[in-house]
Amino acid sequence: MTQTKAGPDIAAGRLPEDVYAENFSDLHPLLDPHEAHVEADRCYFCYDAPCMQACPTSIDIPQFIRQISTGNPTGAAKTIFAQNILGGMCARVCPTETLCEQVCVREVAEGKPVKIGQLQRYATDHYMAENKTTPFTRAAPTGRKVAVVGAGPAGLSCAHRLAVHGHEVTLFDARAKAGGLNEFGIASYKSVDDFAAREVEFILSIGGITLKTGLRLGENLDLASLRAEYDAVFLGIGLGGVNALGLEGEDKSGSIDAVDYIAELRQAKDLSKLPVGRNIVVIGGGMTAVDIAVQTRLLGADDVTIAYRRGQERMNASDYEQQLAQTNGVKILTWAQPKALVAENGAITGIELERTQEHNGSLTGTGETMTLSADMVFKAVGQTLVAADLGGALTLEKGRIVVDADRRTSLADVWAGGDCVLGGDDLTVAAVEDGKIAAESINATLSASGAHGAGEMRESRHG
Repeated sequence: MTQTKAGPDIAAGRLPEDVYAENFSDLHPLLDPHEAHVEADRCYFCYDAPCMQACPTSIDIPQFIRQISTGNPTGAAKTIFAQNILGGMCARVCPTETLCEQVCVREVAEGKPVKIGQLQRYATDHYMAENKTTPFTRAAPTGRKVAVVGAGPAGLSCAHRLAVHGHEVTLFDARAKAGGLNEFGIASYKSVDDFAAREVEFILSIGGITLKTGLRLGENLDLASLRAEYDAVFLGIGLGGVNALGLEGEDKSGSIDAVDYIAELRQAKDLSKLPVGRNIVVIGGGMTAVDIAVQTRLLGADDVTIAYRRGQERMNASDYEQQLAQTNGVKILTWAQPKALVAENGAITGIELERTQEHNGSLTGTGETMTLSADMVFKAVGQTLVAADLGGALTLEKGRIVVDADRRTSLADVWAGGDCVLGGDDLTVAAVEDGKIAAESINATLSASGAHGAGEMRESRHG
């Protein structure tokens, strides 16, 4: 017998106070020194290491693991930061299971890779606990000014590298806080203790970077004006738009953009005051879908379902993330696409899904439908570039900014990186690499008329 509901059941405080802290505690607690040494000793320190080749930022993984194994975590951190100044966050959020650890010789031979991500966190956390500044000194001032728009991973990486080279950088961001998706967009259990904000302060410690928040390209910031005022511009603006389901009723209460809810959750001081439904349906198959599904379960939702239009093997979320969802009680429903939202009195009460099938690469509906009760339907079907913000000044393709290998756009004085560029991977580590490559290209361009020395790593008696 079908039980009817009076309306959506959305409430805060579904769990005892102490359970919230437990549910949102660190997913992978920091290794202690003994654990780190034991794990480091498992590394074969391969020559021409496949793990290093799989790392988008080309960190010398065998080198930093060897440094840990010899009791030198400070040196290990310097090795990491030399290639990836956001190595601390990447150690927390990188899908290492599909990057460096997937090709680890131990993984191939035994099915148990060296825990590269956790060792990277061990080294970087150690360094940041003992040092308030990055292990670099700035080169002599060049007198050149660069605007970096977007204080997410790509922008922070670019700004830091430019500052090391002696350029003056103004870092703009639309939000009130820097950090981008590291601050607003990842699951809370992946980055606890305000780490994203602490990493921003660590990066800005290089000096020469002026942060200006509350300034958004296309609103109170203009690309033409930036080009006129600065010697170069880097765009790390991410994807500000959210794809719609294209269904009637998306404007009703309970139909929610997953990225907006995650941002609210990430900034919440008291999770017990964040409302959540009893029955949740998430539309999507990527990392955002898993993040919102798991976190609503941890907030006290009774029933959470991820609905994905194709097979589970086609989901963008990694196998590990899918398993994380399922071990937290999230159901994954495949071959099902949204057909209609069910609403009563202006609020979502359910969603109608149609079964799908694939034929010769094309996805079609079968005509068979089902209806799931839902107090909240979360849209996690991807984000889009707000092209209007660019004022038609740049070449776009497939809704992204076209860049060359140096991350230079169709304008000679504008570079771009991260999620906003064509062919970019939706990964923090890939955005960091984009920012680094662009910074080196900008530095080479600005230095063409005269040599400017790059900043060098500070020597340390512990390094």
